[in-house]
Amino acid sequence: MGELFTHTYSIVARCTRSGELGAAVASAVPAVGAICLWLRPGVGAVSTQSWVNPYLAEAVLDRLAAGEGAEPALRAVLAADMSASVRQIGAIGAAGAGAAFTGADCTEWCGQITGPDHAVQGNMLTGPEVPSAMARAFAAEPDLPLDERLLGALEAGQAAGGDTRGRQSAALRVTNAEACARVDLRVDEHADPVRELLRVHGIAGAQLAPFVAGMPRRTGPAKPAPNAVVEMLLKPPPDRPGGGGAREP
Repeated sequence: MGELFTHTYSIVARCTRSGELGAAVASAVPAVGAICLWLRPGVGAVSTQSWVNPYLAEAVLDRLAAGEGAEPALRAVLAADMSASVRQIGAIGAAGAGAAFTGADCTEWCGQITGPDHAVQGNMLTGPEVPSAMARAFAAEPDLPLDERLLGALEAGQAAGGDTRGRQSAALRVTNAEACARVDLRVDEHADPVRELLRVHGIAGAQLAPFVAGMPRRTGPAKPAPNAVVEMLLKPPPDRPGGGGAREP
């Protein structure tokens, strides 16, 4: 079972208004969103970091799907892990408080903060001010959409110091009851990944979100894409709302 060593800071959370589940992460390794964030629609969100183990995340999600809370799910999964001392993991389910674990051998500074609808965790950080700032930012504007609150938490974590090694990648995911994530964005290699993720999120909100909103749903018949969305996506990227991309083939 392969594993990867990843120092990072992340947040997993649930929106109490919409029921959406989401996660956001940033790190000084490439493509952190590809290995750390594990979400299952209607079930939960998990971030596995330090010595990354996706099978732990899957096992936690299985337990959440069976009705366990995040705290007992984490406890049970880690009890069977011989390398728990180097793990860091945060989890939130469709109901109940967030939970997190930081192994005794994770690299300092390391730790977590949990709340009724979120868990913030990080290792090899500049200090405890990073997760504290993230938790405060997430709680500050509860009426905002979940993706905006998660991005605000990442911004606050970076502003507070972030990863001691620097910056390289960031990611954001938000799921609802549908098979396709409402938001699934990654910046895999960039000198200022959180800021770049904010930029990409703005463009995706203007150009991709209307298309995703019109996709088939679990209930009700599929409908054709609205003409306005089709017309927008037929234009070159720079001519769409938010711009971006290039005209050249």
